[in-house]
Amino acid sequence: MGQKVNPVAFRVGIMIGWKSRWYASKKEFSQLLLEDSKIRKFIKNHPRREYKSAGIDRIEVERTRDEVKVVLHVARPGLIIGKKGQEVEILQEELQNLTGRRVNLKIEEIARPEIMAQLIAEEIAQQLAKRASFRRTIKRAIESVMDSGARGVKIQLAGRLGGAEMARCEKASAGSLPLSTLRAKIDYGFTEAATAQGNIGVQVWVNQGMHEGDATNGPDAQASEAPKKPKRTYKR
Repeated sequence: MGQKVNPVAFRVGIMIGWKSRWYASKKEFSQLLLEDSKIRKFIKNHPRREYKSAGIDRIEVERTRDEVKVVLHVARPGLIIGKKGQEVEILQEELQNLTGRRVNLKIEEIARPEIMAQLIAEEIAQQLAKRASFRRTIKRAIESVMDSGARGVKIQLAGRLGGAEMARCEKASAGSLPLSTLRAKIDYGFTEAATAQGNIGVQVWVNQGMHEGDATNGPDAQASEAPKKPKRTYKR
């Protein structure tokens, strides 16, 4: 099952929280869902160059009756904050004009951007757009991710690779990547690289380790397990 679905969606509600956290009635749900999509597209495709080089990993949206709280998880927050926080206020006003609601913008720094799958995918896409060799790009990305402390990584490219006439799929991996294990922190990222021959899809899976659980329950759970072989019954 874990091999066929998005690894983030597979773990949502079990090990990972939702990126949009709010409740709405049936009449308002579709409108607010489109509004969330508009907010994410506006920030990701912002005309300022600093936003692309800042490394925005994910955008979370929380809603209350009074306001919309937008949380940006960024690798280099200084590029978005600007001097004395002026750029944050400008972005907040732009989001308020876009949604027509009061927006509370918050920016959080990512501790380890080197193993975030979305940032890795975007960096590969930028190199492919500059006509870099896709095999060399994949090899360098895998080496840098494994050197940063990841347990495993897989990168898959699909499209007209190297300007070939026929589209194909190329992938490379290193380390362990247990996609079906819910406790595993599998981060997933996807983006498209715009090249002269057409768009190339970039998919990245990164194994960041295991979610920490209560280790004290292990021996007790094993002791309380039913025996593998059933007890033999004797007829009288």
